[in-house]
Amino acid sequence: MFLENAKKAGWIEVICGSMFSGKTEELIRRLKRAKFANLRVEIFKPMIDVRYSLEEVVSHDSNSIRSTPVDSSASILLYATDVDVVAIDEAQFFDSGIIDVCQKLAASGVRVIVAGLDMDYLGKPFGPMPSLMAVAEYVTKVHAICVRCGNLAHHSHRLTKSDKLVVLGEKESYEPICRHCFNALTGQHSQES
Repeated sequence: MFLENAKKAGWIEVICGSMFSGKTEELIRRLKRAKFANLRVEIFKPMIDVRYSLEEVVSHDSNSIRSTPVDSSASILLYATDVDVVAIDEAQFFDSGIIDVCQKLAASGVRVIVAGLDMDYLGKPFGPMPSLMAVAEYVTKVHAICVRCGNLAHHSHRLTKSDKLVVLGEKESYEPICRHCFNALTGQHSQES
């Protein structure tokens, strides 16, 4: 999607999917294109996300881009001044105020690109992501490949034992799986007979 030179400024793009689906990779790709178009870019991530780096957004493929870690969505408005594009990674970890922040930025003429998990490890909508998708002009759902059967995966299956909603981890803690493998592993019944 090449939106860097769109006629009217100010909109929201959401990139969503499971872990290992390429969300952050796509976010970084769009930001690099915006920089090539000489747009002023600012990238934010939740302070909780320290898996790869304290001050960079890093994809599973080790691509990275400098970012500003913030402790709340309201902090984004404080730092997002004099910019054309604001990117937010791991949006599912932000408070519900992120929706209003994104809408305010878009209304002020800023292109907002948000990436995050659309479902938690239980297969339920995750945090503010459903609302962000509802108010976005553009939504891109990316898929991983199911490590068990090779189908398109859209579930982040947790491999570790924990009932906490947020457990940071990588391949040692999560695997991407498809609907059918998720249902088989979790005991959920599919609608198919």
